[in-house]
Amino acid sequence: TPDEPTPRALRRYLAQFLSDPRVIEYPRWLWRIILHGIILNVRPRRSAELYRRIWTPEGSPLLAIMRRQAEGLRRVLRERWSGPLHIEIGMGYGRPAIRDGLEALRRAGCTRILVAPLYPQYSGATTGSTFDAVADTLKTWRWVPEMRLAGPYHDRTDYIECLAASIREAWACNGEPDRLLMSFHGLPKRYLLAGDPYYCHCLKTARLLAERLGLPEGRWLASFQSRFGREEWLRPYTMETLEQWGREGVARVDVVCPGFSADCLETLEEIAITNREAFVEAGGKQYRYIPALNDRADHLAMLAGWLLE
Repeated sequence: TPDEPTPRALRRYLAQFLSDPRVIEYPRWLWRIILHGIILNVRPRRSAELYRRIWTPEGSPLLAIMRRQAEGLRRVLRERWSGPLHIEIGMGYGRPAIRDGLEALRRAGCTRILVAPLYPQYSGATTGSTFDAVADTLKTWRWVPEMRLAGPYHDRTDYIECLAASIREAWACNGEPDRLLMSFHGLPKRYLLAGDPYYCHCLKTARLLAERLGLPEGRWLASFQSRFGREEWLRPYTMETLEQWGREGVARVDVVCPGFSADCLETLEEIAITNREAFVEAGGKQYRYIPALNDRADHLAMLAGWLLE
């Protein structure tokens, strides 16, 4: 997350994010020309406007939620773990960085470290990039500690149940929609063709969640958001799906984002605001975004079980 919703802060943040070769798999020389010649001269101002729409008195929603998740996990794990335990957070892009979290653990004297990427579904652009950032830090240490990287949890029963519980609670308060859209962050299609398992993990999460909710085919769909650039990404696209449903006369739609462990720009602005506007303009009547699991008690208990294993 950027430090603040300003063009200057967004330029610094986007330069770091979009320079990651795991995220953008183009020839480096070509991408540097595009990034520094075009994108970083145009996108920071627009992105800053979007971030201002969701910024809070606590600052970035993602960072505030992440801090609450860390503190909640400390409380839960103290009840289930008798040994010494230190928890730090680290952002892949922005501050506090992954390096900052690891250095804090080193100062605390930690000799066994578990890195837990909060990405339910694995992708080289997310979990793989986290590993790269960890390795870049550890290769500067004289004494490398015992290290583990936690795997994805996209099909854990307790994770699926947490998602289902959050949806059932929303439906108990507001009634059930005509359709449920499960929107995941997108990736270029060529990443899938190159062997990235992310698409398959997303579809499995969606199928298991639909089964848990007892939804028949036709009442739910998995889609992919946040498309960037002109090449083909994973389909179907979230916004195109919502616009089509609006034109078809689907009146009530709920959207949930099972690929995000915490709410952020892609959920609070893109899904909750921009996509809602697109659905209503296309003819839809009622649109609701069901929040990410964030620091819900059942989510923290599920994460604690995952980490203890």
